[in-house]
This record gives sequence, C-alpha cells and structure tokens, in this order.
Amino acid sequence: MSDSAKKTPLYEEHEKAGGRIVEFAGWSLPVQFEGIRQEHECVRQQVGLFDVSHMGEFRVKGPKSLETLQWVTTNDVSLLENGQAHYTLLTNETGGIVDDLIVYCLEKEQDYLLCVNAANIEKDFKWIVDHNRGADLSNESDHWAQIAVQGPSALKLMERIFPGVENVKPFHFKVDGCEEAPIYLARTGYTGEPGFEIFIENSGAPGLWRELLQVGEDLGARPIGLGARDTLRTEMKYSLYGQEIDDTTNPYEAGLGWVVRPEAKDFVGKSEVLKVKEMGLKSKLVGFVTTERGIPRTGYKLFSFDKEEIGRVTSGTVSPTSGDSIGIGYVATAHAAVDSEFFVEIRGKMVKAKVVKTPFIQK
Repeated sequence: MSDSAKKTPLYEEHEKAGGRIVEFAGWSLPVQFEGIRQEHECVRQQVGLFDVSHMGEFRVKGPKSLETLQWVTTNDVSLLENGQAHYTLLTNETGGIVDDLIVYCLEKEQDYLLCVNAANIEKDFKWIVDHNRGADLSNESDHWAQIAVQGPSALKLMERIFPGVENVKPFHFKVDGCEEAPIYLARTGYTGEPGFEIFIENSGAPGLWRELLQVGEDLGARPIGLGARDTLRTEMKYSLYGQEIDDTTNPYEAGLGWVVRPEAKDFVGKSEVLKVKEMGLKSKLVGFVTTERGIPRTGYKLFSFDKEEIGRVTSGTVSPTSGDSIGIGYVATAHAAVDSEFFVEIRGKMVKAKVVKTPFIQK
C-alpha cells in the first residue's frame, strides 16, 4: 500500500476493529474484518456497515442544473421530484460509459447531488465541466463521508437513530440533521438487501459509525469490508466500473438499456449508443455457473464447444450463499440465452459453464 493512499474519516475505526487494510482506488480501506464469508452472511441475514466514504460527491446547482444533467446523463432527470433518486450513466461521444452513478434531487430543477465511483472522481468532474450547459458545479467529495447500512435488519437499526426513515421508499431519501450540517438518508445500496446509504459530513462520521454498531449490537450489526461487498454485488449481477463497464462499453450490451431514455431527450453520444442497438448487439453481459470444478476469475476467456473464443469473464467467485462457482461475462449474442453452454478457460483447462437467470440468488 502506497504512502499516498487517502484515508477516510473512519480509518481509525477500522484499525481498532482489526480490519485488514488494502489500497483500493487510491484509498486505504478494509478488505475484511473477521472474514469475507462471515461478513457476507451477516449482510444477507442480519445487518452490516460499509465505509463507502471513498465515493465521490458532486453538486449541480442553479437554473441550468437540469439542462446540464439531461445532457450529460442517459436517464430522464426531469422525472425526479424532491427527495427522489435514480441510477444513470455518463456516456462519451463514442457511446461508451464514462461512469455509472446515482443522481439525488434536492430541489427540482435547482439542486442535485451526484454520487460517482471513487476511481473516476477527477475524470467524471472534468467530463461534466467540459459538457456543462451553465450549471454551478462543485466537487464536494472531500466534504462527505458515506456509510452504507445493509441487510434484513437495516431498517430496524436505522429507525432507532433516525425516526421516520421507515417512510422512505426505495430510491428516495430523507434529509436529517440541521441546515448547516444536513445528513442525507438514502434508500439505496449495492448488496441486493434492504438498506440505506448515509451521507454525513466527515466530522460526524466516526461518532455515527460507533453509534450504529452499539445500537445495533443485538441485531448482529458488524463492520463489513470490500471483499464481502464484492461477493454480495456479484451474486446480484451488479456491474462494477472497470470490470463489467468502462469507456468502451455500450449500455445495451451491458444490460443497462433501462437507464437510457433516448425518446425523452438528447444526451452526449446518443447516436453512437443507439447505433449499436439498431445494428444488433454483438455481445451481451450474462451470468453463468460452472458445471464442472473451477472458479471463473476476471479476464478468463470463454470458448464455444468448437473452441472458438466467444467472450471473457468480467467477475467471478464462489457464491457464499449457494456454494456455486458463479461468473459474469460478455459472450457473443448467439451464446447468451439462458441454458446456453460454453467453456471457461481456467489455468489452461476447459471447464464447462452454463448461462443462468440472474440475480444468482432469489430475494
């Protein structure tokens, strides 16, 4: 881990808890505490706390805020009312994905908060600045900490500290705290479980983290590292930027056409995004399981039974929930249907795999 790696406001809390610290996207973050499997099961069965303070936060304000966001993102921001949020994409002129993000509407047509991936903060902010239609832009990433509370008991835990959150619907949020130091309680997450993502100023994060663990002790609340975060999102077939999606990925091939709204508006790269769909998708992102012994890993090649290379693995692991070896990857469209079979090349050996319905676990 390099000396230049940034530390979140919760870094000392992780050290005290015995977290194994690694460098991720330029940040010093815990990969695990007591073990990936135990932490994964905690989130699926009880409630876990994630430090996601490394994520980026931008503010887009002013009378040109909506016009700017309509131009730089693919989803229809005009549909968002105060207290609502949605998932969307930044796309480039060639139809690739600059980043995936969530837009939170603080005040319709006047004030929006964007949450972007940590590795893309500088790239994303420059992209929006370069394509700004007159909004007031600010990068507030150094101002905010973020705590994700995820699991079947997440709502019960949150109610103990923030009364009224039970009324917050999925992809909505509630403002708590005072006007000078607001706390945003967003019903969003990256695990497939019920939960919230809490945006709080840096100085308030350690105290809230400790309070959540203390108040939630009887609910089984525990800190969770990056390792379980990855296995949880893989079981749900949620994309990770840099693996499933990047600057060359077409949204439709990635299965993200549901956040592209070409009928509602224009946006950067619209014609190129649509061209791939209109010409017919050459590949699709699928979920699969190996039917022979072997674990698929990022970068492994996929082959048809006549040994033609047909794709690649973007993510793979052993599912802590089912015990299956699961993978996500791009395959040629002819091999993308459920129950289609192919080989994964694992350390020089051809291992059989089959496309399955996703998510890999049923909620």
